Amino acid sequence: MSSDHLENKETSKQSVAERLLMLLKTRGALQASDAGKILGTTGEAARQQFVKLAKEGLVEAQSVTHGVGRPVQYWQLTPQGHARFPDSHADLTVQLLRMIRSSLGEQALDQLITARESETRESYLQAMQGAQSLEERLQRLTAIRTREGYMAEWEKQDDNSYLLVENHCPICAAATTCQGFCRAERDVFSQTLEANVERTEHILQGARRCAYRIWL
Repeated sequence: MSSDHLENKETSKQSVAERLLMLLKTRGALQASDAGKILGTTGEAARQQFVKLAKEGLVEAQSVTHGVGRPVQYWQLTPQGHARFPDSHADLTVQLLRMIRSSLGEQALDQLITARESETRESYLQAMQGAQSLEERLQRLTAIRTREGYMAEWEKQDDNSYLLVENHCPICAAATTCQGFCRAERDVFSQTLEANVERTEHILQGARRCAYRIWL
């Protein structure tokens, strides 16, 4: 979990445009004024950058009405903007999965997913050794998933459950081709964290991110 200050510091070497794209990726739709505040610049400067990014097809504006008054403009990533965050070897992965399915059958593909699930679970459980609490296990899992490219973060909820968020899916193409990968991930999370895990948001169902509710 990082504060606005840390986020600003960590992205200080990036261009303003790159930082705005990252903000929309990790936080969802934002007003220019809020984006400017987070980045330490003005709302107008952020708006001008958003306009430039819109001309490149990377972001788009959406007007939202809140009660009485003028609509408020929110900026969000377009599909082209999301594509700026790469899917690991997407074309090759999809080609290989299709070849396995067509040549060896669905059962062979299921065996591949099961083998990957087993290897991932073993690796994650190894990383959990010595962790004394759910929060500590969650911290370690979040760090692992971030290193793997998922832009993961977590926070505690008012009902004492936890929310694990993954702002990016580096295997999205593979998961789209074979959704067994997503099923396997949820099971691995539950076993690794020794907790109940429920997916509440799913990129493959049109959500901006994948999110999981976690509780004992």
